[in-house]
Amino acid sequence: MSDTVLVDRQDGWVEITLNRPDRLNSFNEDQHLALRAALDAAATDGTRAVLLTGAGKGFCAGQDLGDRDPRKTDKIDLGYTVRTFWAPLVRQIRALEMPVVCAVNGVAAGAGSSLALACDMVIASEKAKFIQSFANVGLIPDTGGSFSLTNLVGPARARGLALTAEPLPAATAEAWGLIWKCLPEDEYLTAARAQAAKFAQGPTFGYAQTKKAIQAAETNTMDAQLDLEAELMFQCGTSPDYAEGVGAFLDKRKPSFTGEKPQ
Repeated sequence: MSDTVLVDRQDGWVEITLNRPDRLNSFNEDQHLALRAALDAAATDGTRAVLLTGAGKGFCAGQDLGDRDPRKTDKIDLGYTVRTFWAPLVRQIRALEMPVVCAVNGVAAGAGSSLALACDMVIASEKAKFIQSFANVGLIPDTGGSFSLTNLVGPARARGLALTAEPLPAATAEAWGLIWKCLPEDEYLTAARAQAAKFAQGPTFGYAQTKKAIQAAETNTMDAQLDLEAELMFQCGTSPDYAEGVGAFLDKRKPSFTGEKPQ
């Protein structure tokens, strides 16, 4: 695997680190393919939680614009870049049947900010900033950014962030509901790792159905959501983890979840 992405396998979970620190972990095609491969492996090798973070001073500055410089060619097709690399990456993260935690250090800009928001839970350093830097180069928020911003903080704040490209401090991002937690610099990564480890010991099938329900709620009507909840609850009720969870509760002991799917 390319060294643009580092993979550290733990007990039931995996830590994936974007590793182009000299470029603030901005993506080239090699890094895209390496991250996709790491996530593909997590989906099939028994992994039950993923932690995504970045090496060096920042999480990710989005697309490496050196690879998309219009001064070097008149054949720049950013639609191709989104369709071929960024959109499939977001779909892959959202489709993973396990929680994906993102630990953000320093700057998360452009598609890097959108990538973080595509994850299920964001835990950020108090020094982190989220920047919709697209406006600075005449672009729109991509990588699901226009969707995530609007759904998480509402259209007024989404427009403000997208049109001004003003940095949003992690503490404000937490207060606005954009991320889960903002923690001190010396605590955020430890907390993110602990959360991933905890998820890896939890009811994985139930987590996957929870992801599915919340994603569907972004567009469903109430009636449609009630129907989906009934179907997903039926599926969860046939899982080994449900039987173990109820048994442990009634026996007053700690549950031992396996994450197995219903047969």
